Amino acid sequence: MSKISDVINEENADGRKVLSIFLTAGFPELSGFTDIAVNVLENGADMLEIGIPFSDPLADGPTIQMSSQAALKNGITFSKIFEYVEEIKKRSDKPIILMGYANPILRYDLVKFIDDSKNSGVDGVIIPDVPLEEFDEFFSGSISGIDKILLTTPTSSSERIKEIDKKSDGFVYCVSVTGTTGGNKKFDDDSLNNLERTYQLISQNKMLIGFGISSPEDVIKVKPFCDGVIIGSALIKVISNNRDSLIKSVGSYIRDIKSACI
Repeated sequence: MSKISDVINEENADGRKVLSIFLTAGFPELSGFTDIAVNVLENGADMLEIGIPFSDPLADGPTIQMSSQAALKNGITFSKIFEYVEEIKKRSDKPIILMGYANPILRYDLVKFIDDSKNSGVDGVIIPDVPLEEFDEFFSGSISGIDKILLTTPTSSSERIKEIDKKSDGFVYCVSVTGTTGGNKKFDDDSLNNLERTYQLISQNKMLIGFGISSPEDVIKVKPFCDGVIIGSALIKVISNNRDSLIKSVGSYIRDIKSACI
């Protein structure tokens, strides 16, 4: 068992759904990012996904794209991201996952990326643009001791979902809606039926739902069909709109969401 799956199991055993929060590294400023991250964890998030900014993201909607562009303009680097992880780990023992795209990771060097991730305290990685068919070749011999988390989508076949479940560690990331992150798509009957189908097919991992979840009401809707939820764009908006009362606003938002996970 990994640290990530241990945390999910513990929360679920106590009757709670897990709350995983996505933050873009280096946003809104390089300084102060660690304080925001620790604040998120102290106010109820069970784990943290740190996004590696990239100029050409595949799955990110406009809100996260905006935060990535701002972070790149701020001068974010891989070494700074690993520094953030080390700093956060000194103040919290909750799991940290890095989420990034294949291109910049390969440019940095995959083996070096995995080594630096492990050395800084990263517990898992999500690379959404590495498809199942290329997964073994991409990671061949380069990764052990760190969870590799794969994603399902609403268009994934039952067989594909089962294969993703076999390959994934820590949990399976279920993308709840078609399109990019941060959309305002509501969870209609078709969406909920698809989440239920996916949840029933996942047998080797826990399943967390991401994309389109922004409010306690959203959490309550999807709660029966998952072991936890992932929130990113909605919190980036909170950060963008409350720069003068950042820590207070972020903490309040996280507490509200976590209260719906019980």
